[in-house]
Amino acid sequence: MSVVTKSIVNADAEARYLSPGELDRIKGFVSSGERRLRIAQTLTESRERIVKQAGDQLFQKRPDVVSPGGNAYGEQMTATCLRDLDYYLRLITYGVVSGDVTPIEEIGLVGVKEMYNSLGTPIPAMAEGVRGLKNAAASLLSGEDATEAGYYFDFVIGAMQ
Repeated sequence: MSVVTKSIVNADAEARYLSPGELDRIKGFVSSGERRLRIAQTLTESRERIVKQAGDQLFQKRPDVVSPGGNAYGEQMTATCLRDLDYYLRLITYGVVSGDVTPIEEIGLVGVKEMYNSLGTPIPAMAEGVRGLKNAAASLLSGEDATEAGYYFDFVIGAMQ
């Protein structure tokens, strides 16, 4: 939930106007909108490159996942792994745009551990893949933008651990 929505919901629950502090937080949210949109646009436009780099990094660090018996062994399973990384990158862009982790949490992280455990997918490998996404994305962003986006990547990684 964005800071705007949270502020309105809280104020309405108490049947009051928005407080000066809430208005200041909303002003900050609005003024950072252009930067958040720029970050999301860069991630979206570069998604194929980011996912490929993250996959390459993951498969170098964790060759067990692409070896016979690994969860990403074979062309089809490798494509499935890269699809999942693309999915997490997309969720991260939702978080960046909204300025909040709620969309990431509600859309993509509820039940993620249970799902991967039931599929026999090593969760540490998926977290490593998201670290690869973060590294690849950071190389395309300015320092400040990389820091902003990094928060959302770290949130996903933390949820997988």
